Amino acid sequence: MDCLFCNYDKQAYIAENNLAFAIFDNFPVNEGHALIIPKRHFADFFEATEEEIAALYRLLHEVKQIVDQKYSPDGYNVGINVGYDAGQTIMHLHIHLIPRYKGDVENPRGGIRHLKKELVPYDG
Repeated sequence: MDCLFCNYDKQAYIAENNLAFAIFDNFPVNEGHALIIPKRHFADFFEATEEEIAALYRLLHEVKQIVDQKYSPDGYNVGINVGYDAGQTIMHLHIHLIPRYKGDVENPRGGIRHLKKELVPYDG
């Protein structure tokens, strides 16, 4: 199978459990950007088993602790792109853990809503 994540070098893992592994993103949005990836190959979050979701969740928390210790971010965005039209470019499920730092954007209010400039301004 020609899948980047199915053939990933295990020496690059920053954490692992029986159903998932984590790596630092090769194209990080911010310093410390990590990916949490199931070992089984499938593209869609909604195809994950309950056991896989639990393993991914546990690993997400473990990786957050690693990133907290190494980079001391001020916040996080956690995201999953499901499908090409949602921005998924590697068709193997992966969860983005993106550290955020005070001042990394001019106004962080609204979080990921700033990805589409034409959206109604966020006043929440």
